[in-house]
Amino acid sequence: MMKDEAPFLLEWYAHHLAVGFTKILVYTNDCSDGTDEMLIRLEELGLGYHRRNDIPEGVKPQPSAMKYAQNEPKVAEADWILMFDADEFLCINYGDGTLDPMLDAAGDANGIIITWRIFGSGNVVDWSRDPVTEQYLYAAPPTWNKGWGVKTLFKFDPDKWKIGIHRPSIKNKELETGFPDTVKWLNGSGLPMEDYFKFRGWRSIRRTVGYQWAQMNHYAVKSIDSYAIRKFRGNVNNKKDKYNADYWSLQDRNEVYDDKILRYNERRKAIMDELLTDPVLFRLHWAAIERVEARLDEYRKTDAYEELKASLIEASAVPITQIVAKPPKARDPAEIAALMSQVEKNNSERPVEERRKKPEADFADVGEGGDGFVPGDIDVSAQTAVEWVPNHEIFLPADVRIFAQNTLDFVMRGKYQRRMARKVGRMVEEGQKVLDLGSGIGFLSIFTAKEVPQAVVVAQEDNASRMQIMRNILAQNDLSLGDQLKMTTERVVFPGDDAKTIARINELIEDEKPDVLRATYEQIGAKLLSHVNRGSVKRIVLMGPAISTFMSEQRKVGDQALAPSEDLSVPEFVIIEPGTAP
Repeated sequence: MMKDEAPFLLEWYAHHLAVGFTKILVYTNDCSDGTDEMLIRLEELGLGYHRRNDIPEGVKPQPSAMKYAQNEPKVAEADWILMFDADEFLCINYGDGTLDPMLDAAGDANGIIITWRIFGSGNVVDWSRDPVTEQYLYAAPPTWNKGWGVKTLFKFDPDKWKIGIHRPSIKNKELETGFPDTVKWLNGSGLPMEDYFKFRGWRSIRRTVGYQWAQMNHYAVKSIDSYAIRKFRGNVNNKKDKYNADYWSLQDRNEVYDDKILRYNERRKAIMDELLTDPVLFRLHWAAIERVEARLDEYRKTDAYEELKASLIEASAVPITQIVAKPPKARDPAEIAALMSQVEKNNSERPVEERRKKPEADFADVGEGGDGFVPGDIDVSAQTAVEWVPNHEIFLPADVRIFAQNTLDFVMRGKYQRRMARKVGRMVEEGQKVLDLGSGIGFLSIFTAKEVPQAVVVAQEDNASRMQIMRNILAQNDLSLGDQLKMTTERVVFPGDDAKTIARINELIEDEKPDVLRATYEQIGAKLLSHVNRGSVKRIVLMGPAISTFMSEQRKVGDQALAPSEDLSVPEFVIIEPGTAP
């Protein structure tokens, strides 16, 4: 669906032909910039179809277009369909980036749920003729759940499905038949969706989000000048004052760099160049650009433009943690139950472990196998506003690029590792030396060195990017702990090679002679600890993923020296006092 998209139309069209769509059907309403004429010409060239969205009184444009599409023969003839807008560009990360290999990999699946990636302005102000997909390469982090709206690529049967803007819905007459059991949808990583999504929902959740196969790049704002152009023409659904500063701050997210879509550059450019060999399209395309540039030149001379520009620059400074999306309409549980089909009720009554899936590793949090951080190397190089929130008098970055969502909530409330900090005296006594294996961003290491008199902490972390964040935290808090805090990124854990991991831990214990060994790594469980030469270690403290591994192995290992202290341990950490026992 489009309204006055002529300056951007050919790029969008060429891009999706490069992705592998064979036909494109576009509904338009109230266009005045040549969009209709360009689409009519594309249909004359056999590259797609154009339909005018004649909107009945009292009906909004999007529902009107979807009603037409529901009964459109060309839609019914398609093998797969995907409904999306002019500011959305499909980016397939699977294979060579085209549809066919991904659909082949989907096997007998009949739908793929594709989650948005929200792309911001990249701090671009001025209008440019450069392609949208080349200009804007900064986006919200993939873990930002406010950006998890979806679009659905699916096999359409007009007798069974009702088309929707985000996903189709099963027609009521099919709910009590065997049809819902035939619906097999995958997420954006090619993994099975949870069954509830057959019936409701238009957003991914942590258990269903995934981007390994595909993502929908959503360029809702572009540059400030492009945003001004959108205000000229309004929006496809005629929402009053949609394009204000609040909408800008929600959509102008530039926290991480993402250039996956550049894989299409050569194919898209070749197709667009070919399209522009047609004299009609050539004339319409450049006329549309010159027309909008002339209007923009006039607008830039006004106070209204300066006010808009200033308000958007101010809105860009809003940290992502302060963004408030429009809350969903409150739903009455009794009303939901009354509307649920029997098949959905039957599904909801199945055991939770059957209905719910574990999140992918990239989206797992504490309690789901994660350690509270975004996995892999953390890149905070993009310049963006970040709140620093005091947690036990240490200011931490409330940064969605660093923390998993639930953990970030604790940081925002000043309660990050609160119980560990309050009970640090159980872990470390005055004058003791601590070896922290897997110190993460170093909060507990810093807190221990700062608060426990004469304590010395050696903070080790395999992930160098987390250690850099620890240095940033020290700088932000103007902390210089001198000899009380030593940091190292020398690798300790060697996956699949316990002997090498044990040897490295033994080296560190021999070199540092710690009184306390504190560990979070999942690999450091009872089995591995039973082979470590504990030397000077009087106390072992296990946290996070290390606890699960230790508990699952303890009975099998049977090392009495590794028995947890029931008096000192709490759910957040396990304390073991082996003394000097081998």
